[in-house]
Amino acid sequence: MGSEHDHHHDHDSLSEQDVADLFSQQTWDARYAESDRIWSGRPNPRLVEHVTGVPPGTALDVGAGEGADAVWLAQQGWQVTALDVSEVALERTATHAREAGVGDRVRVLHHDVLGDEPLPGGFDLVSAQFLHPPVDRRAQVIGRLGAAVRPGGLLLVVGHHPDDVASGLRRGHGHAELLFTPDQVVAALPETEWDVRVAGAPTRTADGPEGPVTATDSVVLAARR
Repeated sequence: MGSEHDHHHDHDSLSEQDVADLFSQQTWDARYAESDRIWSGRPNPRLVEHVTGVPPGTALDVGAGEGADAVWLAQQGWQVTALDVSEVALERTATHAREAGVGDRVRVLHHDVLGDEPLPGGFDLVSAQFLHPPVDRRAQVIGRLGAAVRPGGLLLVVGHHPDDVASGLRRGHGHAELLFTPDQVVAALPETEWDVRVAGAPTRTADGPEGPVTATDSVVLAARR
């Protein structure tokens, strides 16, 4: 089982499929139905790293998975909207939140970020952890995430860096083009609207196919002006 920070929209086991299918409700409902739990239950470390100490407000967790990030945010005092394309995932998020005693701070929202409906807006924080849109939709999706942030609020985008392909960590990943650099995220955020506070590629130790390897994350934290 992968750790929580290799989750949400990590497509290593989906390489045979067409890219469009990777993002469908059918794909993710089926993947979640394979097991009672497919992620570790721990919040993503980059979220913890960059949001700890931020005064809590309203948060949108995009690609909520089984709810570890949403529950952690709620435990820090945030009012969280947990969004996912999979209704199976959202049921697990709601259950996880209730079991953790923060059911009143987490609401779930079934939504396809690649669909035609805009995201709800006005959030103090929008977090997208390991959401890897199709290349031709990447800028549009990042724009949609940004539009959901209120002026003065924060956008945190974290993904797998292309360097992971060379390390062997994404071996068998049929869609390595979906991985992105921090610069590619920043390029989708107009300078007149955003103050980029972090744009980096930190590393961490991860479980590779043949033992521990160095994983590289693309991390962008920006404040909407």
